[in-house]
Amino acid sequence: MALSTFEDLTVWQRSCELAVAICREVQEWRRFALRDQLQRSAIFVPSNIGDGQERDSPGDFSRFLRISKGSNAELRTQISIAERLGLITEEAATTYLQESKEISAMLQSLIRSIESRPPRREGEN
Repeated sequence: MALSTFEDLTVWQRSCELAVAICREVQEWRRFALRDQLQRSAIFVPSNIGDGQERDSPGDFSRFLRISKGSNAELRTQISIAERLGLITEEAATTYLQESKEISAMLQSLIRSIESRPPRREGEN
């Protein structure tokens, strides 16, 4: 089955689920700067996947997937900081970090796939 929208991508679906979990985890925090940054990083991952795919250009899509990977790395850093501050449990941090690492690997695979395709000829969709 061919990809018709970014919503069909498993990496987008999983990163949305992770973003929702993170937003729920931190919604009551009083450490506003860290809370807001965690939410932003988590939300930017699927947002950039969608943004890049909708641009309908393999180069743009690849670039936005790399941005998404960067946001995902920021998220892992912030999760580690939150755990060290005692704001989330070691168990929750481990779960979030593992999912984030799997998403990163999926993003990298998608980037390789896009970049290994032959360039489109003029007039092709």
